[in-house]
Amino acid sequence: MNSPQPIQVFLASSNPGKLREYRVLTGNSSIELALLPNFSEIPPFEEAAPTFAENSAGKALHYSRFATGTVLADDSGLVVPALGGAPGIFSARYAGPGASDSDRVQKLLREMSALSGDDRKARFVCVTTLAQNGRAVAVLSDSAEGVIAKAPQGSGGFGYDPVFFFPQLGRTYAEITREEKNQYSHRGRAFRKAIAFLEGRIP
Repeated sequence: MNSPQPIQVFLASSNPGKLREYRVLTGNSSIELALLPNFSEIPPFEEAAPTFAENSAGKALHYSRFATGTVLADDSGLVVPALGGAPGIFSARYAGPGASDSDRVQKLLREMSALSGDDRKARFVCVTTLAQNGRAVAVLSDSAEGVIAKAPQGSGGFGYDPVFFFPQLGRTYAEITREEKNQYSHRGRAFRKAIAFLEGRIP
């Protein structure tokens, strides 16, 4: 039986770490991922839209105009309903320009210091968009539900992982293995939907 023909997908990023993470998620699929060629020479896309979906789609549409084939872009972040949805689309800029992961976590904990019970519920959201030649062909999303811990726990992961307690596994994202995170994370779930779409398993 012949192997399926590889499907080339370009990641709208210049980050090799992000490429490695996504390549792990491709598993035994027919998807071949690569960074978008000459990414640094392409005019950057400003993620100024008010939603994850608009930023994800806008990024994919923009960069697909500079590539032949399929381009994948995502936007993701942490949503805390009790904070009106913050940090939301500003997750990476929550504590201002130049702030570290620790700075952002500490600001979040300060903002939530008086909150307890259901008010500490949070979700990670990821929207992944596939585009070709300036046209979106699929917009796929998923999320992971959790609770913001009172203090950082664990040394793995990045961003808000040390305070995102995942009840399904009874640990924070910074305490689970990479394999567990790939299986349960918002990004892993959304990306697996993208793979299924590209392989024709989602109409």
